[in-house]
Amino acid sequence: MNTIPEKNFLNDPKGLKSWLLTLDHKRIGLLYLYSIMTAFFLGGVFAILLRTELLTPDELFVSSDTYNQFFTLHGAIMIFLFIIPSIPAILGNFVLPLMIGAKDVAFPRLNLASWYIYIVGALVCVFSIISGGVDTGWTFYTPYSVETQTSVVSMTLGAFILGFSSIFTGLNFIVTIHKLRAPGMTWFKMPLFAWGIYATALIQVLATPVLGITLALLIIERLVGIGIFDPAMGGDPVLYQHFFWFYSHPAVYIMILPGMGIISELISTFSHKKIFGYKAIAFSSLGIALVSFLVWGHHMFTSGQSELASIIFSFLTFFVGIPSGIKVFNWVATMYKGSISLQTPMLYALSFLFLFSIGGLTGIFLGALSVDIHLHDTYFVVAHFHYVMMGGTVMAFLGGLHFWWPKMWGRMFSNLWSKISVALIFVGFNVTFFTQFIMGSQGMPRRYHNYLDQYQPLHAFSTYGSYIMGLGFVIMAVYLFHSIFKGKPAGNNPWASLTHEWSLSSPPPTHNFDEIPKSDNGPYDYDKIDVRSTLEEGL
Repeated sequence: MNTIPEKNFLNDPKGLKSWLLTLDHKRIGLLYLYSIMTAFFLGGVFAILLRTELLTPDELFVSSDTYNQFFTLHGAIMIFLFIIPSIPAILGNFVLPLMIGAKDVAFPRLNLASWYIYIVGALVCVFSIISGGVDTGWTFYTPYSVETQTSVVSMTLGAFILGFSSIFTGLNFIVTIHKLRAPGMTWFKMPLFAWGIYATALIQVLATPVLGITLALLIIERLVGIGIFDPAMGGDPVLYQHFFWFYSHPAVYIMILPGMGIISELISTFSHKKIFGYKAIAFSSLGIALVSFLVWGHHMFTSGQSELASIIFSFLTFFVGIPSGIKVFNWVATMYKGSISLQTPMLYALSFLFLFSIGGLTGIFLGALSVDIHLHDTYFVVAHFHYVMMGGTVMAFLGGLHFWWPKMWGRMFSNLWSKISVALIFVGFNVTFFTQFIMGSQGMPRRYHNYLDQYQPLHAFSTYGSYIMGLGFVIMAVYLFHSIFKGKPAGNNPWASLTHEWSLSSPPPTHNFDEIPKSDNGPYDYDKIDVRSTLEEGL
Protein backbone atom coordinates (compact mmCIF):
# COMPACT_ATOMS: atom_id res chain seq x y z
CA MET A 1 0.00 0.00 0.00
CA ASN A 2 1.45 3.35 -1.03
CA THR A 3 1.64 5.97 1.69
CA ILE A 4 2.79 9.59 1.74
CA PRO A 5 5.82 10.17 4.01
CA GLU A 6 4.97 12.16 7.16
CA LYS A 7 7.95 14.47 6.74
CA ASN A 8 8.64 15.87 3.28
CA PHE A 9 9.65 19.15 1.69
CA LEU A 10 6.03 20.42 1.84
CA ASN A 11 5.82 20.36 5.66
CA ASP A 12 9.44 20.33 6.85
CA PRO A 13 9.96 23.01 8.09
CA LYS A 14 6.46 24.42 8.66
CA GLY A 15 5.17 27.98 8.58
CA LEU A 16 4.72 30.80 6.06
CA LYS A 17 8.08 32.36 6.93
CA SER A 18 9.86 29.09 6.07
CA TRP A 19 8.29 29.28 2.58
CA LEU A 20 9.03 32.96 1.96
CA LEU A 21 12.69 32.55 3.03
CA THR A 22 13.22 29.03 1.67
CA LEU A 23 16.38 28.06 -0.20
CA ASP A 24 14.92 24.68 -1.24
CA HIS A 25 14.71 24.48 -5.04
CA LYS A 26 11.51 22.39 -4.79
CA ARG A 27 9.68 24.99 -2.74
CA ILE A 28 10.91 27.78 -5.02
CA GLY A 29 9.55 25.78 -7.97
CA LEU A 30 6.13 25.71 -6.27
CA LEU A 31 6.30 29.45 -5.47
CA TYR A 32 6.87 30.01 -9.18
CA LEU A 33 3.98 27.63 -9.94
CA TYR A 34 1.52 29.71 -7.89
CA SER A 35 2.64 33.06 -9.31
CA ILE A 36 3.07 32.01 -12.96
CA MET A 37 -0.28 30.21 -13.07
CA THR A 38 -1.92 33.36 -11.68
CA ALA A 39 -0.42 35.25 -14.64
CA PHE A 40 -1.67 32.51 -17.00
CA PHE A 41 -5.20 32.94 -15.63
CA LEU A 42 -5.03 36.72 -16.09
CA GLY A 43 -3.71 36.39 -19.67
CA GLY A 44 -6.44 33.82 -20.40
CA VAL A 45 -9.16 36.19 -19.20
CA PHE A 46 -7.94 38.83 -21.66
CA ALA A 47 -7.91 36.20 -24.43
CA ILE A 48 -11.56 35.27 -23.77
CA LEU A 49 -12.53 38.96 -23.71
CA LEU A 50 -10.74 39.48 -27.04
CA ARG A 51 -12.44 36.56 -28.74
CA THR A 52 -15.85 37.57 -27.35
CA GLU A 53 -15.48 41.10 -28.75
CA LEU A 54 -14.67 39.58 -32.18
CA LEU A 55 -17.94 37.60 -32.30
CA THR A 56 -19.48 40.39 -34.37
CA PRO A 57 -18.00 42.63 -37.10
CA ASP A 58 -18.97 45.80 -35.21
CA GLU A 59 -18.36 46.94 -31.65
CA LEU A 60 -19.87 44.47 -29.17
CA PHE A 61 -18.94 45.61 -25.66
CA VAL A 62 -15.57 47.47 -25.74
CA SER A 63 -14.23 50.41 -27.76
CA SER A 64 -11.35 50.12 -30.20
CA ASP A 65 -8.95 51.70 -27.67
CA THR A 66 -9.93 49.20 -24.97
CA TYR A 67 -9.61 46.36 -27.50
CA ASN A 68 -6.05 47.50 -28.29
CA GLN A 69 -5.26 47.37 -24.56
CA PHE A 70 -6.77 43.89 -24.25
CA PHE A 71 -4.60 42.32 -26.96
CA THR A 72 -1.51 44.14 -25.70
CA LEU A 73 -2.04 42.93 -22.14
CA HIS A 74 -2.89 39.40 -23.30
CA GLY A 75 0.35 39.25 -25.32
CA ALA A 76 2.62 40.91 -22.75
CA ILE A 77 1.33 38.84 -19.82
CA MET A 78 1.42 35.54 -21.69
CA ILE A 79 4.92 36.14 -23.12
CA PHE A 80 6.82 37.84 -20.29
CA LEU A 81 4.96 36.55 -17.22
CA PHE A 82 3.93 33.05 -18.34
CA ILE A 83 5.53 31.31 -21.31
CA ILE A 84 9.15 32.49 -20.98
CA PRO A 85 9.53 31.60 -17.27
CA SER A 86 7.01 28.71 -17.09
CA ILE A 87 9.02 25.55 -17.78
CA PRO A 88 12.49 26.65 -16.57
CA ALA A 89 11.24 28.37 -13.42
CA ILE A 90 8.61 25.82 -12.35
CA LEU A 91 9.66 22.42 -13.67
CA GLY A 92 13.35 23.27 -14.13
CA ASN A 93 13.63 24.41 -10.52
CA PHE A 94 11.70 21.47 -9.12
CA VAL A 95 13.03 18.64 -11.27
CA LEU A 96 16.51 19.49 -12.59
CA PRO A 97 18.54 19.04 -9.37
CA LEU A 98 16.64 15.80 -8.61
CA MET A 99 17.27 14.54 -12.15
CA ILE A 100 21.01 15.03 -12.01
CA GLY A 101 21.33 13.74 -8.42
CA ALA A 102 22.09 17.09 -6.78
CA LYS A 103 21.14 18.35 -3.31
CA ASP A 104 20.04 21.72 -4.72
CA VAL A 105 20.90 24.24 -7.42
CA ALA A 106 24.37 25.80 -7.39
CA PHE A 107 23.23 29.17 -5.97
CA PRO A 108 20.14 28.71 -3.75
CA ARG A 109 20.03 32.34 -2.58
CA LEU A 110 20.24 33.61 -6.15
CA ASN A 111 17.39 31.22 -6.94
CA LEU A 112 15.18 32.74 -4.23
CA ALA A 113 16.19 36.25 -5.35
CA SER A 114 15.10 35.44 -8.91
CA TRP A 115 11.58 34.59 -7.64
CA TYR A 116 11.33 37.85 -5.69
CA ILE A 117 12.53 39.78 -8.75
CA TYR A 118 9.85 37.99 -10.81
CA ILE A 119 7.19 39.07 -8.28
CA VAL A 120 8.41 42.71 -8.34
CA GLY A 121 8.40 42.75 -12.17
CA ALA A 122 4.93 41.17 -12.24
CA LEU A 123 3.57 43.74 -9.78
CA VAL A 124 4.98 46.60 -11.88
CA CYS A 125 3.24 45.10 -14.94
CA VAL A 126 -0.02 44.80 -12.98
CA PHE A 127 0.36 48.44 -11.90
CA SER A 128 0.55 49.45 -15.56
CA ILE A 129 -2.78 47.67 -16.15
CA ILE A 130 -4.42 49.52 -13.25
CA SER A 131 -2.91 52.90 -14.20
CA GLY A 132 -4.30 53.04 -17.73
CA GLY A 133 -3.15 49.95 -19.60
CA VAL A 134 -0.96 49.75 -22.71
CA ASP A 135 -2.15 49.79 -26.33
CA THR A 136 1.04 49.28 -28.36
CA GLY A 137 0.96 45.50 -28.82
CA TRP A 138 3.33 43.30 -26.82
CA THR A 139 6.25 44.32 -29.09
CA PHE A 140 6.07 48.01 -28.05
CA TYR A 141 6.97 49.15 -31.58
CA THR A 142 8.24 52.70 -32.05
CA PRO A 143 7.34 55.41 -32.93
CA TYR A 144 3.82 54.73 -31.54
CA SER A 145 5.14 53.50 -28.18
CA VAL A 146 6.98 56.83 -27.79
CA GLU A 147 3.87 58.89 -28.59
CA THR A 148 0.95 57.04 -26.91
CA GLN A 149 -0.35 58.36 -23.60
CA THR A 150 -0.79 54.89 -22.04
CA SER A 151 1.42 53.31 -19.35
CA VAL A 152 4.24 52.15 -21.63
CA VAL A 153 7.00 53.11 -19.17
CA SER A 154 5.69 50.99 -16.29
CA MET A 155 4.94 47.97 -18.53
CA THR A 156 8.38 48.04 -20.18
CA LEU A 157 9.99 48.62 -16.77
CA GLY A 158 8.19 45.50 -15.53
CA ALA A 159 9.52 43.48 -18.49
CA PHE A 160 13.00 44.95 -17.84
CA ILE A 161 12.89 43.75 -14.20
CA LEU A 162 11.62 40.31 -15.26
CA GLY A 163 14.71 39.99 -17.47
CA PHE A 164 16.95 39.87 -14.38
CA SER A 165 14.92 36.95 -13.01
CA SER A 166 15.41 35.13 -16.32
CA ILE A 167 19.18 35.77 -16.36
CA PHE A 168 19.64 34.64 -12.72
CA THR A 169 17.69 31.43 -13.38
CA GLY A 170 19.69 30.67 -16.54
CA LEU A 171 23.03 31.31 -14.83
CA ASN A 172 22.06 29.06 -11.94
CA PHE A 173 21.13 26.18 -14.22
CA ILE A 174 24.32 26.42 -16.28
CA VAL A 175 26.52 26.17 -13.19
CA THR A 176 24.31 23.46 -11.63
CA ILE A 177 24.56 21.25 -14.73
CA HIS A 178 28.30 21.79 -15.07
CA LYS A 179 29.23 21.26 -11.42
CA LEU A 180 26.61 19.23 -9.55
CA ARG A 181 25.93 16.15 -11.68
CA ALA A 182 25.96 12.87 -9.76
CA PRO A 183 29.05 10.62 -10.00
CA GLY A 184 29.01 8.70 -13.25
CA MET A 185 26.58 11.10 -14.96
CA THR A 186 28.58 12.15 -17.99
CA TRP A 187 27.17 14.70 -20.45
CA PHE A 188 25.76 11.86 -22.54
CA LYS A 189 24.10 10.11 -19.61
CA MET A 190 22.24 13.28 -18.71
CA PRO A 191 18.45 13.33 -19.22
CA LEU A 192 17.37 15.21 -22.35
CA PHE A 193 15.24 17.56 -20.22
CA ALA A 194 18.50 18.74 -18.66
CA TRP A 195 19.94 19.30 -22.17
CA GLY A 196 16.87 21.37 -23.06
CA ILE A 197 17.20 23.46 -19.90
CA TYR A 198 20.93 23.90 -20.54
CA ALA A 199 20.43 25.18 -24.10
CA THR A 200 17.65 27.47 -22.83
CA ALA A 201 19.86 28.84 -20.08
CA LEU A 202 22.56 29.76 -22.60
CA ILE A 203 20.02 31.81 -24.58
CA GLN A 204 18.63 33.39 -21.40
CA VAL A 205 22.05 34.61 -20.32
CA LEU A 206 23.20 35.79 -23.76
CA ALA A 207 20.00 37.25 -25.28
CA THR A 208 18.06 38.73 -22.37
CA PRO A 209 20.49 41.66 -21.80
CA VAL A 210 19.73 42.84 -25.35
CA LEU A 211 16.04 43.13 -24.49
CA GLY A 212 16.93 44.90 -21.26
CA ILE A 213 19.01 47.50 -23.11
CA THR A 214 16.29 47.95 -25.75
CA LEU A 215 13.54 48.53 -23.18
CA ALA A 216 15.81 50.85 -21.18
CA LEU A 217 16.43 52.92 -24.33
CA LEU A 218 12.68 53.04 -25.00
CA ILE A 219 12.02 54.28 -21.45
CA ILE A 220 14.75 56.95 -21.80
CA GLU A 221 13.29 57.93 -25.18
CA ARG A 222 9.86 58.49 -23.61
CA LEU A 223 11.11 60.30 -20.52
CA VAL A 224 13.92 62.43 -21.97
CA GLY A 225 13.29 62.46 -25.75
CA ILE A 226 16.86 61.80 -26.95
CA GLY A 227 15.91 60.66 -30.45
CA ILE A 228 17.19 57.09 -30.71
CA PHE A 229 14.02 55.63 -32.23
CA ASP A 230 11.81 58.68 -32.86
CA PRO A 231 12.13 59.78 -36.54
CA ALA A 232 10.87 63.27 -35.61
CA MET A 233 14.16 63.74 -33.73
CA GLY A 234 16.39 61.94 -36.23
CA GLY A 235 15.94 58.48 -34.74
CA ASP A 236 15.30 55.20 -36.56
CA PRO A 237 12.19 53.16 -35.61
CA VAL A 238 13.50 50.18 -37.61
CA LEU A 239 16.56 50.09 -35.29
CA TYR A 240 14.14 49.29 -32.47
CA GLN A 241 12.82 46.32 -34.46
CA HIS A 242 16.35 44.99 -34.96
CA PHE A 243 17.12 45.29 -31.23
CA PHE A 244 13.79 43.83 -30.15
CA TRP A 245 13.78 40.82 -32.46
CA PHE A 246 17.45 40.04 -31.81
CA TYR A 247 16.22 39.05 -28.35
CA SER A 248 12.66 38.02 -29.11
CA HIS A 249 13.40 35.40 -31.72
CA PRO A 250 15.83 33.56 -29.43
CA ALA A 251 13.10 34.06 -26.79
CA VAL A 252 10.86 31.82 -28.90
CA TYR A 253 13.42 29.07 -28.26
CA ILE A 254 13.67 30.00 -24.56
CA MET A 255 10.00 29.03 -24.62
CA ILE A 256 10.17 25.92 -26.82
CA LEU A 257 13.51 24.22 -26.00
CA PRO A 258 12.67 23.16 -22.43
CA GLY A 259 9.31 21.98 -23.78
CA MET A 260 11.16 19.77 -26.27
CA GLY A 261 13.18 18.39 -23.35
CA ILE A 262 9.93 17.42 -21.59
CA ILE A 263 8.63 15.70 -24.73
CA SER A 264 11.79 13.54 -24.87
CA GLU A 265 11.13 12.39 -21.29
CA LEU A 266 7.43 11.70 -21.90
CA ILE A 267 7.82 9.81 -25.18
CA SER A 268 10.58 7.56 -23.87
CA THR A 269 8.77 6.89 -20.57
CA PHE A 270 5.35 6.12 -22.04
CA SER A 271 6.72 4.17 -25.01
CA HIS A 272 8.78 2.14 -22.48
CA LYS A 273 11.61 2.30 -24.95
CA LYS A 274 15.13 3.67 -25.22
CA ILE A 275 15.12 7.13 -26.84
CA PHE A 276 16.10 6.98 -30.50
CA GLY A 277 19.08 9.16 -31.47
CA TYR A 278 19.98 10.53 -28.02
CA LYS A 279 23.03 12.49 -29.20
CA ALA A 280 21.19 13.89 -32.24
CA ILE A 281 18.43 15.25 -29.96
CA ALA A 282 20.97 16.66 -27.47
CA PHE A 283 23.08 18.40 -30.13
CA SER A 284 20.00 19.67 -31.98
CA SER A 285 19.06 21.57 -28.79
CA LEU A 286 22.42 23.36 -28.91
CA GLY A 287 22.05 23.81 -32.69
CA ILE A 288 18.68 25.52 -32.24
CA ALA A 289 20.18 27.76 -29.53
CA LEU A 290 22.99 28.82 -31.90
CA VAL A 291 20.93 29.41 -35.06
CA SER A 292 18.19 31.23 -33.09
CA PHE A 293 20.50 34.26 -32.84
CA LEU A 294 20.79 34.53 -36.63
CA VAL A 295 17.17 34.66 -37.84
CA TRP A 296 15.65 37.81 -36.28
CA GLY A 297 15.37 39.54 -39.67
CA HIS A 298 12.54 37.29 -40.86
CA HIS A 299 10.21 39.40 -38.70
CA MET A 300 11.19 42.40 -40.83
CA PHE A 301 10.70 41.34 -44.45
CA THR A 302 8.31 44.27 -44.94
CA SER A 303 10.39 46.83 -43.02
CA GLY A 304 12.46 47.97 -45.99
CA GLN A 305 15.66 46.04 -45.26
CA SER A 306 17.84 45.15 -48.26
CA GLU A 307 16.87 42.30 -50.57
CA LEU A 308 20.17 40.53 -49.82
CA ALA A 309 19.51 40.67 -46.06
CA SER A 310 16.01 39.30 -46.59
CA ILE A 311 17.32 36.40 -48.71
CA ILE A 312 19.94 35.52 -46.07
CA PHE A 313 17.40 35.65 -43.25
CA SER A 314 14.98 33.56 -45.30
CA PHE A 315 17.64 30.88 -45.86
CA LEU A 316 18.57 30.82 -42.16
CA THR A 317 14.87 30.50 -41.26
CA PHE A 318 14.65 27.35 -43.37
CA PHE A 319 17.89 26.16 -41.80
CA VAL A 320 16.57 26.41 -38.21
CA GLY A 321 13.84 23.95 -39.15
CA ILE A 322 16.42 21.17 -39.54
CA PRO A 323 17.29 20.59 -35.84
CA SER A 324 13.58 20.82 -34.95
CA GLY A 325 12.82 18.23 -37.63
CA ILE A 326 15.57 15.96 -36.26
CA LYS A 327 13.84 15.96 -32.89
CA VAL A 328 10.39 15.19 -34.33
CA PHE A 329 11.66 12.28 -36.44
CA ASN A 330 13.60 10.87 -33.48
CA TRP A 331 10.53 11.05 -31.24
CA VAL A 332 8.42 9.26 -33.84
CA ALA A 333 11.17 6.62 -34.24
CA THR A 334 11.20 6.15 -30.45
CA MET A 335 7.48 5.37 -30.47
CA TYR A 336 7.88 2.89 -33.35
CA LYS A 337 7.26 -0.64 -32.00
CA GLY A 338 7.14 0.76 -28.46
CA SER A 339 4.70 -0.41 -25.80
CA ILE A 340 2.81 2.90 -25.78
CA SER A 341 0.77 3.78 -22.69
CA LEU A 342 -1.80 6.53 -23.37
CA GLN A 343 -1.63 8.17 -19.96
CA THR A 344 -2.50 11.87 -19.71
CA PRO A 345 1.11 13.16 -20.01
CA MET A 346 1.57 11.07 -23.18
CA LEU A 347 -1.64 12.52 -24.66
CA TYR A 348 -0.12 15.97 -24.19
CA ALA A 349 3.09 14.76 -25.87
CA LEU A 350 1.13 13.46 -28.87
CA SER A 351 -0.80 16.75 -29.01
CA PHE A 352 2.53 18.56 -29.02
CA LEU A 353 3.81 16.48 -31.96
CA PHE A 354 0.71 17.21 -34.03
CA LEU A 355 0.36 20.92 -33.21
CA PHE A 356 4.05 21.84 -33.19
CA SER A 357 4.51 20.20 -36.58
CA ILE A 358 1.75 22.42 -37.99
CA GLY A 359 3.34 25.44 -36.31
CA GLY A 360 6.79 24.61 -37.69
CA LEU A 361 5.50 23.95 -41.20
CA THR A 362 3.60 27.24 -41.35
CA GLY A 363 6.74 28.94 -40.06
CA ILE A 364 8.51 27.69 -43.19
CA PHE A 365 5.70 29.26 -45.26
CA LEU A 366 6.29 32.59 -43.52
CA GLY A 367 10.05 32.25 -43.98
CA ALA A 368 9.51 32.28 -47.77
CA LEU A 369 9.77 35.90 -48.93
CA SER A 370 7.10 35.75 -51.62
CA VAL A 371 4.53 34.19 -49.27
CA ASP A 372 5.35 36.33 -46.24
CA ILE A 373 4.73 39.60 -48.09
CA HIS A 374 1.07 38.59 -48.51
CA LEU A 375 0.58 36.93 -45.11
CA HIS A 376 2.48 39.47 -43.00
CA ASP A 377 0.30 41.05 -40.27
CA THR A 378 -2.67 38.79 -41.03
CA TYR A 379 -4.37 36.22 -38.84
CA PHE A 380 -2.18 33.58 -40.50
CA VAL A 381 0.72 34.90 -38.40
CA VAL A 382 -1.46 34.87 -35.27
CA ALA A 383 -2.38 31.22 -35.91
CA HIS A 384 1.24 30.21 -36.64
CA PHE A 385 2.48 31.91 -33.47
CA HIS A 386 -0.12 30.18 -31.31
CA TYR A 387 0.52 26.77 -32.87
CA VAL A 388 4.20 27.10 -31.95
CA MET A 389 3.77 28.77 -28.57
CA MET A 390 0.62 27.18 -27.23
CA GLY A 391 0.54 24.04 -29.38
CA GLY A 392 4.23 23.61 -28.59
CA THR A 393 5.35 25.16 -25.31
CA VAL A 394 2.06 25.11 -23.38
CA MET A 395 1.18 21.53 -24.40
CA ALA A 396 4.67 20.41 -23.35
CA PHE A 397 4.38 22.35 -20.08
CA LEU A 398 1.01 20.75 -19.29
CA GLY A 399 2.43 17.33 -20.15
CA GLY A 400 5.39 17.92 -17.82
CA LEU A 401 3.15 19.30 -15.08
CA HIS A 402 0.95 16.18 -15.17
CA PHE A 403 4.04 13.94 -15.39
CA TRP A 404 5.74 15.37 -12.29
CA TRP A 405 2.55 16.32 -10.39
CA PRO A 406 2.54 13.01 -8.44
CA LYS A 407 6.18 13.65 -7.49
CA MET A 408 5.39 17.20 -6.32
CA TRP A 409 2.40 16.34 -4.14
CA GLY A 410 2.57 12.58 -3.66
CA ARG A 411 -0.97 12.18 -5.01
CA MET A 412 -2.53 11.22 -8.35
CA PHE A 413 -5.04 13.31 -10.28
CA SER A 414 -8.23 11.93 -11.83
CA ASN A 415 -7.43 9.80 -14.86
CA LEU A 416 -10.90 10.32 -16.39
CA TRP A 417 -11.19 14.07 -15.90
CA SER A 418 -7.61 14.69 -17.02
CA LYS A 419 -8.30 12.91 -20.33
CA ILE A 420 -11.55 14.87 -20.82
CA SER A 421 -9.56 18.05 -20.21
CA VAL A 422 -6.89 17.07 -22.80
CA ALA A 423 -9.60 16.40 -25.38
CA LEU A 424 -11.36 19.73 -24.76
CA ILE A 425 -8.11 21.72 -24.90
CA PHE A 426 -6.94 19.94 -28.07
CA VAL A 427 -10.26 20.30 -29.91
CA GLY A 428 -10.85 23.86 -28.67
CA PHE A 429 -7.34 24.91 -29.67
CA ASN A 430 -7.69 23.63 -33.24
CA VAL A 431 -11.17 25.11 -33.66
CA THR A 432 -9.83 28.47 -32.42
CA PHE A 433 -6.60 28.74 -34.37
CA PHE A 434 -6.83 26.56 -37.48
CA THR A 435 -9.77 28.78 -38.45
CA GLN A 436 -7.39 31.74 -38.25
CA PHE A 437 -5.10 30.23 -40.90
CA ILE A 438 -8.06 30.35 -43.29
CA MET A 439 -8.96 33.90 -42.28
CA GLY A 440 -5.38 35.07 -42.69
CA SER A 441 -4.97 33.47 -46.11
CA GLN A 442 -8.14 35.31 -47.16
CA GLY A 443 -6.63 38.63 -46.06
CA MET A 444 -8.05 39.28 -42.57
CA PRO A 445 -5.55 41.64 -40.84
CA ARG A 446 -4.63 40.96 -37.22
CA ARG A 447 -5.29 43.42 -34.38
CA TYR A 448 -8.45 44.83 -35.99
CA HIS A 449 -11.34 45.74 -33.71
CA ASN A 450 -13.93 45.82 -36.53
CA TYR A 451 -13.82 43.73 -39.70
CA LEU A 452 -15.72 42.97 -42.92
CA ASP A 453 -18.93 40.94 -42.66
CA GLN A 454 -17.45 38.15 -44.80
CA TYR A 455 -15.16 37.09 -41.93
CA GLN A 456 -17.91 36.91 -39.28
CA PRO A 457 -18.67 33.14 -39.50
CA LEU A 458 -14.95 32.28 -39.17
CA HIS A 459 -14.48 34.70 -36.27
CA ALA A 460 -17.51 33.27 -34.49
CA PHE A 461 -16.25 29.70 -35.03
CA SER A 462 -12.85 30.71 -33.63
CA THR A 463 -14.49 32.31 -30.57
CA TYR A 464 -16.57 29.20 -29.81
CA GLY A 465 -13.34 27.19 -29.95
CA SER A 466 -11.80 29.48 -27.31
CA TYR A 467 -14.75 28.76 -25.00
CA ILE A 468 -14.23 24.99 -25.43
CA MET A 469 -10.53 25.42 -24.65
CA GLY A 470 -11.34 27.61 -21.63
CA LEU A 471 -13.67 24.91 -20.28
CA GLY A 472 -10.82 22.39 -20.59
CA PHE A 473 -8.55 24.62 -18.48
CA VAL A 474 -11.24 25.16 -15.82
CA ILE A 475 -11.71 21.37 -15.50
CA MET A 476 -7.92 20.97 -15.22
CA ALA A 477 -7.66 23.56 -12.45
CA VAL A 478 -10.45 21.79 -10.50
CA TYR A 479 -9.09 18.23 -10.67
CA LEU A 480 -5.46 19.26 -10.01
CA PHE A 481 -6.52 21.31 -6.97
CA HIS A 482 -8.75 18.46 -5.79
CA SER A 483 -5.89 15.95 -6.17
CA ILE A 484 -3.65 17.89 -3.76
CA PHE A 485 -6.05 17.10 -0.90
CA LYS A 486 -8.07 14.07 -2.00
CA GLY A 487 -5.98 12.29 -4.64
CA LYS A 488 -4.86 8.69 -4.16
CA PRO A 489 -1.24 8.27 -2.95
CA ALA A 490 0.95 8.04 -6.04
CA GLY A 491 3.85 5.90 -4.87
CA ASN A 492 7.46 6.64 -5.69
CA ASN A 493 7.36 5.84 -9.41
CA PRO A 494 3.85 5.64 -10.88
CA TRP A 495 5.10 5.92 -14.49
CA ALA A 496 8.01 3.43 -14.27
CA SER A 497 10.47 6.13 -15.32
CA LEU A 498 14.24 5.73 -14.94
CA THR A 499 15.56 9.20 -14.06
CA HIS A 500 16.83 9.85 -10.53
CA GLU A 501 13.86 11.84 -9.19
CA TRP A 502 11.67 8.74 -9.34
CA SER A 503 13.94 6.88 -6.91
CA LEU A 504 12.86 9.29 -4.14
CA SER A 505 9.67 9.26 -2.08
CA SER A 506 6.71 11.31 -3.30
CA PRO A 507 6.79 14.14 -2.22
CA PRO A 508 10.61 14.15 -1.95
CA PRO A 509 12.37 14.77 1.38
CA THR A 510 13.67 18.27 2.11
CA HIS A 511 17.32 17.28 1.60
CA ASN A 512 16.64 15.27 -1.62
CA PHE A 513 19.09 12.35 -1.38
CA ASP A 514 20.42 10.54 1.72
CA GLU A 515 23.26 9.33 -0.49
CA ILE A 516 24.19 10.90 -3.82
CA PRO A 517 23.02 8.39 -6.45
CA LYS A 518 25.38 6.81 -8.94
CA SER A 519 24.59 6.97 -12.64
CA ASP A 520 25.76 3.59 -13.86
CA ASN A 521 23.08 3.32 -16.54
CA GLY A 522 21.62 5.95 -18.86
CA PRO A 523 18.23 7.58 -18.16
CA TYR A 524 16.52 5.72 -21.03
CA ASP A 525 17.83 2.16 -20.68
CA TYR A 526 14.40 0.56 -20.80
CA ASP A 527 15.93 -2.37 -22.65
CA LYS A 528 17.79 -3.30 -19.42
CA ILE A 529 14.82 -3.44 -17.01
CA ASP A 530 11.54 -5.30 -16.58
CA VAL A 531 9.07 -2.45 -17.12
CA ARG A 532 6.05 -4.45 -15.92
CA SER A 533 7.56 -5.26 -12.52
CA THR A 534 8.71 -1.64 -12.12
CA LEU A 535 5.17 -0.41 -12.86
CA GLU A 536 3.70 -2.86 -10.35
CA GLU A 537 6.17 -1.67 -7.69
CA GLY A 538 5.30 1.99 -8.43
CA LEU A 539 1.54 1.42 -8.34
